[in-house]
Amino acid sequence: MPLAAVFGLAAALHRSLFRLGILRVESLPVPVVVVGNVTAGGTGKTPLVLWLAAELRRRGRHPGIVTRGYGGTGPEPAPVTAGSDPALCGDEPVLLARRAGCPVWRGRDRAAAARALLATHPQCDVIVSDDGLQHHRLARNFEIAVVDGTRGFGNGLLLPAGPLREPVSRLARCDIVVVKAPRDASLALPAGAVTMGLAPGRWQRLDDPTVTLDGTAFAGRRVHAVAGIGVPEQFFATLTALGVDVVPHAFPDHHAYQAGDLAFADDAPIAMTEKDAVKCAAFATARMWVLPVDAILDASVADRILQTLRTSHHGS
Repeated sequence: MPLAAVFGLAAALHRSLFRLGILRVESLPVPVVVVGNVTAGGTGKTPLVLWLAAELRRRGRHPGIVTRGYGGTGPEPAPVTAGSDPALCGDEPVLLARRAGCPVWRGRDRAAAARALLATHPQCDVIVSDDGLQHHRLARNFEIAVVDGTRGFGNGLLLPAGPLREPVSRLARCDIVVVKAPRDASLALPAGAVTMGLAPGRWQRLDDPTVTLDGTAFAGRRVHAVAGIGVPEQFFATLTALGVDVVPHAFPDHHAYQAGDLAFADDAPIAMTEKDAVKCAAFATARMWVLPVDAILDASVADRILQTLRTSHHGS
């Protein structure tokens, strides 16, 4: 509790320094959409960023994505491609580069990463900042906060006494709150919160992604389920819903996999998330399978974002 109080004071001071102009907020020549959360751990930001990039492209925009690249050890800011090394760039940036269909740059300083991206890709006309809610240096035109509808806000306390990066009251200042389904009926959220579902796609064989299977292909079969994500239990629950006999193997978030981690004694299939897969590709075998998931939201959410960008960024 004492450390949580110190954390809260430090975070409040940090915000105040930007609000008072003592620390400089950097604006970009294109509008910025920030996707983030007020809790530590996974809430579904990555699927939402991928959905948003796809919806922006479908509406004729040319998005670029900036992200921190947690766990990456390479120089920054730096571009990320589908072939980038996740040990240097981080697992989530590589996943975004493979799925988003638009330029991706990583760096703790999101403003510097965005400026480098725009210099390299001048056609980009909107920036999506992944996990940037607390990165106050980057000016933004639209804020999206993602909330896990099941876990909510835990005990409601700030780090390290609880899961909160900022007080729950911060959500009231966001433009949209997106709740990852299923939603606990007792969870108190600002009016207008929208629901996001996650839909599993077709299985892809890790050593040859052109080989795919229907989502129910492993129903009734014993499968080793590997998950090094914020909430591994959610992946295990998804597989159980698909009828899989799950043998769970939870690893720390952003775990750097080695081949020995997946050297299970039997020959049962091994299932993993896309985030885990980018770090296991170097030692992939035919028994390893990846389950992609896609965010499901009402298309009106993207329309609302674009309308705000047009009015808040000089008609861009």
